[in-house]
Amino acid sequence: MATVLSVSGSPSATSRTARLLRHLDRRLTAQGHRVTPLDVRTLPAEALLLADFGHPAIVRATALFAQADGIVIGTPVYKAAYSGLLKSLLDLLPQYALVGKTVLPLATGGTTAHVLAIDYALRPVLASMGPAHITPGWFTLDRDITVGEDGTASLAPGAAEGLARVTDQFSAALGGRTTALAATG
Repeated sequence: MATVLSVSGSPSATSRTARLLRHLDRRLTAQGHRVTPLDVRTLPAEALLLADFGHPAIVRATALFAQADGIVIGTPVYKAAYSGLLKSLLDLLPQYALVGKTVLPLATGGTTAHVLAIDYALRPVLASMGPAHITPGWFTLDRDITVGEDGTASLAPGAAEGLARVTDQFSAALGGRTTALAATG
């Protein structure tokens, strides 16, 4: 199966975006993929802000992108755009870091007014990096993500169905099976 890099562009340690990604990671793992999570907030701020391409953490992150067959990019939406933290990482990657990759863009936000951020802000940047395919993305309202006592996310039924659908399309594009245990949905 494919190797997937699951990237959270949220600066928050209690991020709903990251929890949504870990929920999706479990589904992809159940479908036979190897998933590596990357929370951009754990990379050194100084390396990101000073564009230190040679910093060991940035070199490792770049290698994770190179090794992956598929990339899931998740971001909270701020002021109708993806996070500046995610932008700082994308700016440090090689121009064509996504060549040959399949990409799934995801976003979370407080209002449906931000739904188009995926298509009008994030997708053009990702497309400029040369992916083979960008699958349909998914926007999830913050209120549709409930965080359990154990820190895992559960989703409102409509959000869960939509996320499962785009995850399965992404998995199929990677050559994976798209049936998973009901508990992962």
